[in-house]
Parts: sequence; C-alpha cells; structure tokens
Amino acid sequence: MIKHYRDVDFLPLTEDKFLVISCDSCGAIGNKKLDQVKISPYNVGQYTTRVVIMEILSIGARLVALTAAICNEPEPTGSQILKGMREELTRVNLFDIPITISTEKNMKTQQTALGVSGVGVCERKNLRMGRTKVGDYIYAIGVPKVGNEILKDQGEIADCKVLKQILKIEEIGDIIPVGSQGIAGECRKLAQYLNGHFERFSSLEIDIEKSAGPCTTIVMTSPKKINLKDKVGIPFFYVGRIINK
Repeated sequence: MIKHYRDVDFLPLTEDKFLVISCDSCGAIGNKKLDQVKISPYNVGQYTTRVVIMEILSIGARLVALTAAICNEPEPTGSQILKGMREELTRVNLFDIPITISTEKNMKTQQTALGVSGVGVCERKNLRMGRTKVGDYIYAIGVPKVGNEILKDQGEIADCKVLKQILKIEEIGDIIPVGSQGIAGECRKLAQYLNGHFERFSSLEIDIEKSAGPCTTIVMTSPKKINLKDKVGIPFFYVGRIINK
C-alpha cells in the first residue's frame, strides 16, 4: 500500500481511493522587523499556498481543503496572508476550497511565519506517479528562483496554471514541482528510485543545482522528445535523461 511519495502522504479511504496530504512552511520572510527576506504578507500567503496546491495536483489528486497556521497577529499580517492564499486558489478556479485558520493572538511577533497544509482526494486509477522508465527524457519548465528573485521576472516561473496545462498532455509521465533540492536533486532521486542514473545534458541554460524556492520550476518526464515552450509560454528546457547504471 502506498504511504509516502516525495512530499506527499497517502491515507487509504477505500481500496481505490486515497486521502492525500501535503504541507509547506515559510519563516523569516515577510515585512516584519526581523524578517530576512522582505516581501508582503500577501506574497507569503500566495507562494506558500502555491507549493501545496502544486504538490497535490501534480500526483493527480483533487484539492478539497487547506489549513493556515499563521504565527502572527490577525491584523494586518493574518488578513493579508489569507488574501494571498485565496487569490492563489482563485487563479486556478478553486473558489470554494475551505481554509481552516489559526492566528497568534497572545504574543507580539517580530518575524513572519506560516504553515499551510493541503488535503486532497485521489482515485488509484488517476495517480500520476511511477510512470517514468529508464531511457525517458527529463525536462524543466520555469527558471529556478529563490528569495527576492521570485518577485522579478514572474513570467519566467512555473505556477499552478502551467501545471494544469501540463496535466492534460498525454506524452508527459511524472510531474515533479521543484523546491529547495533543485532540479538536479529531484532528477537524482527519480533516477535512484528506478535504479538508474541521471545523465545531464551537456549544454544547460539554467543552474539545475540551484534551489527553486517555492516551486518556481517543474520537472517532468517523457519517453519522447518534446518542446512545450509555445504551449506553456514560459522557459522550457531539456535537462537530461535517465539511463542504466
């Protein structure tokens, strides 16, 4: 029985249906005195929620609920974080997703902190995992960005809309939102799972070792050579292949 895959956990509801759980945290990023990266609470809510949505959707599940553990005061920080969360849901037409909320009402805080969890439901037949085989090509969509880079050139990063486009393409195997482990880290993990080896392309246009922060890049596999740049409208790269050891 499947219990864990990448950053997602599974709980069986029936023989053919799973509860899917994902989470992400964000700390010292915001507009408070001791925050190390200065961005708005709105953006904190937006990007942290984006990570969770992408993790849930990428394995073929349907998002049904979110939680927001806001370690700051309800106003103004809490309400701005929630605004960003709801806007991110709206961008992918998930208008009616409930958010269970907790804020800090007893202590004055000097750093922004947020934890977001997502709950999804998926039928076994719709699971998008374990589709990659040795010999498949590996591609990346979006440029890895972290910290203040995220607010610059947003047309270069992957988001939930891009992910939903990819999910509709038959030639695509596994879809992996990339975070702090970077593109190369995710490719090595995938190759290891297949008892293979990640062979990187010799002329790479991006730093595949760099952290992709809050899922600014998506890795995907295909048995075919493809080019989706015109379909997704953001940078698209061939990064390598999985080969036998």
